Amino acid sequence: MMEDIVQLYNRTQSDTKTNFKNTLVSSLNVKEKLNASEYDDTWLVKMEETVKYLDNILRNPNRFIVNEEEIVKIELARRITVDSIKHLSRNTNFIQDFNQKTGEVRPSKILNINKEETFNTYENRFIYTLINNMKLYIERKKKEEVTDNSFENNKSLSYQGTGKLADETVEIAVQLKGNIQKNHNKNKEDSIPNRIAKLEERVRDLCSTDVYKSIAKLHVAPVMSPIKKTNLILKNVNFQYALNLWNFMQENMEPSAKKDQSNKDYQDQGKLKEMMDQSFLLNCLIMNTLDEKEVPQEEIENLQEQVVNQSVNQLLNISEHLSLEELMKLIGKEYTKVKYKKVLDTSEIERIYKDAIGDYMERVENLKVKKDAESKNDME
Repeated sequence: MMEDIVQLYNRTQSDTKTNFKNTLVSSLNVKEKLNASEYDDTWLVKMEETVKYLDNILRNPNRFIVNEEEIVKIELARRITVDSIKHLSRNTNFIQDFNQKTGEVRPSKILNINKEETFNTYENRFIYTLINNMKLYIERKKKEEVTDNSFENNKSLSYQGTGKLADETVEIAVQLKGNIQKNHNKNKEDSIPNRIAKLEERVRDLCSTDVYKSIAKLHVAPVMSPIKKTNLILKNVNFQYALNLWNFMQENMEPSAKKDQSNKDYQDQGKLKEMMDQSFLLNCLIMNTLDEKEVPQEEIENLQEQVVNQSVNQLLNISEHLSLEELMKLIGKEYTKVKYKKVLDTSEIERIYKDAIGDYMERVENLKVKKDAESKNDME
């Protein structure tokens, strides 16, 4: 089909094309409306991946034993330890009475040591601060215009033109419209707002753990960067994910939502209009094929028979001894040249045909001369 259109264009005379171009008056109006929304959810993916590791840390927290020492009256002492005796031996002023016979010592005051387990470790304070930073980070992201990734592009071409093809005045009016719409998150469950809501719920679960609530009651100061590289933070996989998220939030504070909007409406005078003008000419040539009369098949067959009959008669007149095999070989050779040559006009066909006939006649003439010479020698 494309070859037919190219042939139609190529066989049109250059003067006809030039005249059409000189008489052409056309205009092309272009409209384009672009509305694209892109949301970088890298931060959301990071938090979704890290929450489970934070949960592992809070379920198996790092504990620290704190010894609270205080000097109390002997009757208020809850537990007497070796450390209490050592302290009393160094502080004899706390000895109220000493029985030399029995060796009994009666102190008035003694050191009391209370051992208490606490979650107030650097690693736990780091996780506590990280969770609070996550809450603040999520709130800041929610203030942005959170939308799913989408792309919409509406465009239209309005072309009008008049021109002359030979003696015929032609007109055209074309209206083309195109629309592209893409929504990358068609599933509501996977939408950005829904994922943020699920993340917030998981963070609230972290805040309800005993470790988080225990540290919150202490009103400890938040951990600041740079984070201390303790053995636990460096070697524990859960803490490695936590540290990775901490660094990510510190380094990525720019907005995640990006929008690209444009609205164009203009008269094109460049390459686009030039192509539409060429398309107009091609449409005119296609329309003019309606004026071409189709030759009846019977007439074509009669014409073919006449041409073949004349050609064969001429060849046989030249050489009456030409066999059918030689005739087919001669015609087939020239047919191959004509059939498979990419560009071949009528003058080239005529030349090939004349050359073939001329070559054959020359060979026949040489043959006649040779025969005459042989006959003359025989007579002598």
